Amino acid sequence: MKVPFPVPAYLPPCAARPGSLLSRSFRAALLTLSAGLAAHPAAAQAAPARPAAAAPGSTGAAAGRPGGTPEWVRPGEWVSLGGVRPSLLQAPAGCAARACSVVVVSHPRGQDAERLRDSPQVQVLIQALLRANFAVLLGSDGGPDSWGSPAGLGHLGVAHATATRRFHWNGHTYALGLSMGGLMALRSALPGAPYPVQGVALIDAWTDLEVAWGSALSRRSEIEAAYRSATRPEPGLNPLPAALRGAPLPLFVVSSLDDTTVKASLNSDRLLAHALPGVSEFLPVTGPHLGGNRFTPAVAQRLVKFFERLDTLESPPATPEIPSLPSARPGH
Repeated sequence: MKVPFPVPAYLPPCAARPGSLLSRSFRAALLTLSAGLAAHPAAAQAAPARPAAAAPGSTGAAAGRPGGTPEWVRPGEWVSLGGVRPSLLQAPAGCAARACSVVVVSHPRGQDAERLRDSPQVQVLIQALLRANFAVLLGSDGGPDSWGSPAGLGHLGVAHATATRRFHWNGHTYALGLSMGGLMALRSALPGAPYPVQGVALIDAWTDLEVAWGSALSRRSEIEAAYRSATRPEPGLNPLPAALRGAPLPLFVVSSLDDTTVKASLNSDRLLAHALPGVSEFLPVTGPHLGGNRFTPAVAQRLVKFFERLDTLESPPATPEIPSLPSARPGH
């Protein structure tokens, strides 16, 4: 795909765009990187101590991890985590010497982990993350049209727990959602998710399940199937209102007012006032849905810098146990 819409070399965090919901002054005040971090409890915490390095072939206690683990992944190789629709994991070589965070990538509608792996555009983001010592987990999300469903999140939880035993993990997890994958990424950062998420990146992302359900009959039928419901999903399953009721989130958001597939004003832009000051960044671009200018080296580096900022703030949680898949409830 050609890149028809160039990305500016620099846009300050939350640069105002014409027609945006909030004023230029409010955006600048909210998300300037000079905002005080002390207001956020995590900001006062020191950077977590890194576990001692372990050899890539280490297992169990020798790897500094509870319980036995499979052989660690080889740098530069994608590892299938099994299942009918497998998630894919790659860890950088640097993880062997310095424990690394993992970025969980949730795919657009009708795609899967293998499509993400084979996409030249997405590879720009993936390779930038790997070079910066982030492991990358391409999630199957439970299917090509899961729309952030609880069952899909259950599948992703199993993949995450399995993946983090295959490399030298430091306990940090971040989510990256592309288009439909925004629902899964945002849901994974909310209470009740199978693993803690310390920051969320969204690119042309759906965040309001109700809006997605009402946007087209084809999406409606897919959502009802994914949520095992004959009607619209229950309001409590919509991640956007739940996120807005919770604590501010560290967010990196790329969106375009030209996007007629996912309207930013009804989705990711509504998170603007709920973004954690000092670390969050809203990057306005131009052009249609998932255009090439979302996948340039410049955008990739800003995405990396966002996750690197968060790596210095959050203390890692305990290693989670591998969860069980949620049982199907007919008609739910």
